[in-house]
Amino acid sequence: MRQNPAETLRRVLPKVREALLVAGVEMQLTAAVSFLTILQEESVSVHTYAHSFLQVILLHLEHRDAGVSNAWLETLLSVIEVLPKETLRHEILNPLVSKAQLSQTVQSRLVSCKILGKLTNRFDAHAIKREILPLVKSLCQDVEYEVRSCMCRQLENIAQGIGTELTKSVVLPELIELSRDEGSSVRLAAFETLVNLLDIFDTDDRSQTILPLVKSFCEKSFKADESILISLSFHLGKLCHGLYGIFTPDQHLRFLEFYKKLCTLGLQQENGHNENQIPPQILEQEKKYISVRKNCAYNFPAMIVFVDPKNFHMELYSTFFCLCHDPEVPVRYTIAICFHEVSKLLNSGVYLIHKELITLLQDESLEVLDALIDHLPEILELMSTGGESSVQENKLSSLPDLIPALTAAEQRAAASLKWRTHEKLLQKYACLPHVISSDQIYYRFLQRMFTVMMTNNVLPVQKAASRTLCIFLRYNRKQEQRHEVIQKLIEQLGQGKSYWNRLRFLDTCEFIIEIFSKSFFCKYFFLPAIELTHDPVANVRMKLCYLLPKVKSTLKIPADKHLLQQLEMCVRKLLCQEKDKDVLAIVKRTVLELDRMEMSMDAFQKKFYEKDLLDQEKEREELLLLEMNVCSPVVEHSALYMSDAKFAQNLICLLIFLAYSVAIKNS
Repeated sequence: MRQNPAETLRRVLPKVREALLVAGVEMQLTAAVSFLTILQEESVSVHTYAHSFLQVILLHLEHRDAGVSNAWLETLLSVIEVLPKETLRHEILNPLVSKAQLSQTVQSRLVSCKILGKLTNRFDAHAIKREILPLVKSLCQDVEYEVRSCMCRQLENIAQGIGTELTKSVVLPELIELSRDEGSSVRLAAFETLVNLLDIFDTDDRSQTILPLVKSFCEKSFKADESILISLSFHLGKLCHGLYGIFTPDQHLRFLEFYKKLCTLGLQQENGHNENQIPPQILEQEKKYISVRKNCAYNFPAMIVFVDPKNFHMELYSTFFCLCHDPEVPVRYTIAICFHEVSKLLNSGVYLIHKELITLLQDESLEVLDALIDHLPEILELMSTGGESSVQENKLSSLPDLIPALTAAEQRAAASLKWRTHEKLLQKYACLPHVISSDQIYYRFLQRMFTVMMTNNVLPVQKAASRTLCIFLRYNRKQEQRHEVIQKLIEQLGQGKSYWNRLRFLDTCEFIIEIFSKSFFCKYFFLPAIELTHDPVANVRMKLCYLLPKVKSTLKIPADKHLLQQLEMCVRKLLCQEKDKDVLAIVKRTVLELDRMEMSMDAFQKKFYEKDLLDQEKEREELLLLEMNVCSPVVEHSALYMSDAKFAQNLICLLIFLAYSVAIKNS
């Protein structure tokens, strides 16, 4: 089709049609996918596609194999999106009148339901009312519960196509009737469709029609219809939002109590049997209960909004405690994912969940820890400021268990085989300078980063530890501690016996160039880095060659002229003395790149103004952090925020300068 569509349609397609009449399942599935690909790639025009392929698709919709039938149906549903309305009416909608009759097979009627749901997106409300709604009503009253359930799930699409008024007069009565259906799957479909359509209905409909139905669902789910429990618990957040302001105080309280009951569902049942002795039906029931509690954890932030964050301690804290201590990992995993949202909602009341943060950090499951650390920086920042934007006092000082919990979490991750969790945790620890003191980082975390860099066998983990160590060094406020760390980096990594450590030193140099000012790198790391041009291991020399352009970019002329001479001398030696052909090839490419580079001057230049301004700001902050050595943590944090404000001010100056330059150039 891509190369010669006309000949393919004339000579190949007829043979494909014949082959499909007797084809097996695999060929049918392949053909359905191929037909869909031809449509998506627009290999032929829509008119040609409808003429050549549509009848083949329609012919195989009712294939006896359910998988094949579904594959052709998916292709048809995609085709419906692009076909002209007249083609849809004559080729698809009109035949549906007979296909949807009770005399047809159940499969034919199920296919009709899904096609009707898709067609409503293509016709106007008047056409839907006249041609589609009669079929919809008929299928909603079908004798088979599968058909009623399938049609019920399409009512959401139909409601969006016909508008609010017709939805209230036609769709809502059908949903009410289906919600009382004898089949549990039909009732479930009706409930979920009602929840998804809440925004369409006005306040009267919600209070007089929807709310009584929801109340009935809640009551029945515990008494006789556990199949609805999982869906009900999953949609609680939508219900709270959609029915907000509708509940009376008594109904509000009842709904909250219902939620609390769901959060502990199944926990009250104690048994002294091991899993092999528990009857299968009990095991199945316990799995349902776990799903319900997991859904409750997922909806916990919505429930905080429902009760108002001010009432969290009285109304929901005990429930939150239970979810964080739930015996099942999926429940704790879900509440860990939501933890940062809960922290944001509580704002100044975030201190109420300090202990639960420690609990989840210490969780025996690394899955729970992995879920929690995705948003660990935001959580710790909220904890440290108490949810307040102005920094007055570091609230984490009242949480002595935090640092032991953080260090223990890292050690558990390191001891596991889940290196990605370990890598992520080390990356997130880069936020610690903003939430705990420089001394706490130095004594409790910094040496650990060294250990990981030098002993861990996973490269991404080593790099994560290296970058985080550089950030710890960046925000260290004591000159002697800084010097000690720098010396260890140079002696244990840059001059280490293991070539692997020397490679990690070059990674660290790259992070330092990114994080620190140019002058900082030149002062401490420039010479130790270029000394590795003499390294006995070719891989180290090769890695250094790749880094040299970044190393050169840290120089400012004329102040760093002596360093530039050192760099040029090392490169010349490499060119003359390098014996490894791979390294030599990279050296030659690097020399060309170095020659093309323009040097930054001590005085600001127009072309480097933005970079120079950013570098100047980094240098100023480095000095400011050292000057804060004698300050309290409060002053330290305040100074950092002041620094950010000053940085923003400088950026504004930069924009004014650039605008002025452009104006002069244009004039």
